[in-house]
Amino acid sequence: MEPALSDDEVDRLFHALADATRRDIVARALRADHTVSELARHYDMSFAAVQKHVAVLERAGLVGKSVRGRERVVHGDVEAVRRASGLLDRYEQLWRHRVQAMTAILAEDDGAPPDRQERTGR
Repeated sequence: MEPALSDDEVDRLFHALADATRRDIVARALRADHTVSELARHYDMSFAAVQKHVAVLERAGLVGKSVRGRERVVHGDVEAVRRASGLLDRYEQLWRHRVQAMTAILAEDDGAPPDRQERTGR
């Protein structure tokens, strides 16, 4: 089992994934390495704005940059995406457990004796 993410790491992760452009950049960077200039061609925004999006993704650990000649190449971090997926899986399990508990409580109320159902309005 991998170590749990800190609250700050989770905050950076959700902040990074909260934006559609950043999610698209992650998807592109996971498929293939791109320079920021190559990425910027896909969006109706300035090069500097795309750079800022990449910086947010870097802080969240979802992408990294490496040097290729004079260029900075953006690449996706598959392990970071797996960690994010694991985090979301844990939240899903938590909510599924809560829904099951609520369903069980409602089922108990449905099986209550008729005199109790009348008192509770059921």
